[in-house]
Amino acid sequence: MIYEVPGMTAIDAAVADEVEQLREQLRPYLRMRRRWYGTLRRAQFARAVQGSNSIEGYHASIEDAAAVIDHDEPIAEIAQDTVSAVAGYRDAMTYALQLTAGVSPRDRLRDPPTRDAAGPESGGSSSPPPPVDLSTLRSLHFMMIKHDLAHNPGQLRPGAIWVADADGESVYDAPERHVIEALLVEFFGQCAELFADDTVPTMVAAAMAHLNLVLIHPFSDGNGRMARCVQTLLLAAAAQRDHDPLAPEFLSIEEYLGRNTLNYYAALSAVADGRWSPQRSARPWIEFCLTAHLRQARTVLRRVLDFETLWDACSQLAHTRGVPERAVGTLCDAARGWTVRRSLYRTRAETKDGEPISDGMASRDLQSMVRAGLLIALGDKRGRRYRPSAELDDIWQQIRGMRLARDDTDPYQAAQPQLF
Repeated sequence: MIYEVPGMTAIDAAVADEVEQLREQLRPYLRMRRRWYGTLRRAQFARAVQGSNSIEGYHASIEDAAAVIDHDEPIAEIAQDTVSAVAGYRDAMTYALQLTAGVSPRDRLRDPPTRDAAGPESGGSSSPPPPVDLSTLRSLHFMMIKHDLAHNPGQLRPGAIWVADADGESVYDAPERHVIEALLVEFFGQCAELFADDTVPTMVAAAMAHLNLVLIHPFSDGNGRMARCVQTLLLAAAAQRDHDPLAPEFLSIEEYLGRNTLNYYAALSAVADGRWSPQRSARPWIEFCLTAHLRQARTVLRRVLDFETLWDACSQLAHTRGVPERAVGTLCDAARGWTVRRSLYRTRAETKDGEPISDGMASRDLQSMVRAGLLIALGDKRGRRYRPSAELDDIWQQIRGMRLARDDTDPYQAAQPQLF
């Protein structure tokens, strides 16, 4: 037995509908793949990776996470285990998103074959598998944890496990080892059933996958990261199924979870109450996740509007001052406070034909941005870095000053009757 979907309430439906309305406002900006799309999508990916890893104590700035994602050195001095954790999560997330590209998840879920714990199909069915199975989980786990062989990357945990707090006291006792395979079979079946059920919002289906996987706790380490990655994978699968132009990076709530870790843990604790107890209601978790989707959607919409304005301003500056158009994304990064290096610029810039630029071309571009008064060069030779000029920084501060105030209203609290 695993945790079941609680009955949907009118408030649940209203929150899910508001999230969809916000995403409908986003789609015109992203459907046309505007010039700034790739730059902002990369930043969203970095925010998701950074947010999920920060929950586990691997702290890196968003720009450091973005540098590691681009296979470059981080800007700041950060611990090697943090670099390895970010790189591992990058690989796992990239793999998860590739699983949903090109093949319709609806086809995967049509008459899914029966599976045993190791994942082989039975019954001779030729139908594709659901979007997540044991093989997928083990592959994702290996990518995340491969830097730490002591935690059995790619393998189910060998024995009992519990979660302890900072004082070493147990706050959650996971299921016994001998039931893990059976629970995972139920887990895969529920994932397939919920994604085939048009009456269950995708946000709820993905949230249930997160909840059950993290509380089954099938691995020696990385269970939280795995659950968050699988949640994003299922959101991506639904987007592909529905031909939604919103990329998974704009649907994920991993950034929100990283910013609200205490509330995240509190919601899980309210459901589990310290031990594997699937007879308890998952309602606190569903309310938390729907609220997270609502607040994250508001953040993403505000960010998209800001970034479009910033891109237009940087594009105009580049045009009037003789800076190549391919440098506009880097100017936007610099305006937002990110450090620019030649190696990163080479990774992120392209020629008009989509080809990588040469080392010499990168140097000339950066020099042109300095001469144009848009970047300031610091240091020499391999240590040279670039920061935004006061003019570029002022543009971003003006944009931030005009943005709408953040709305962090709790939709469930707002719906409660007020007593006077």
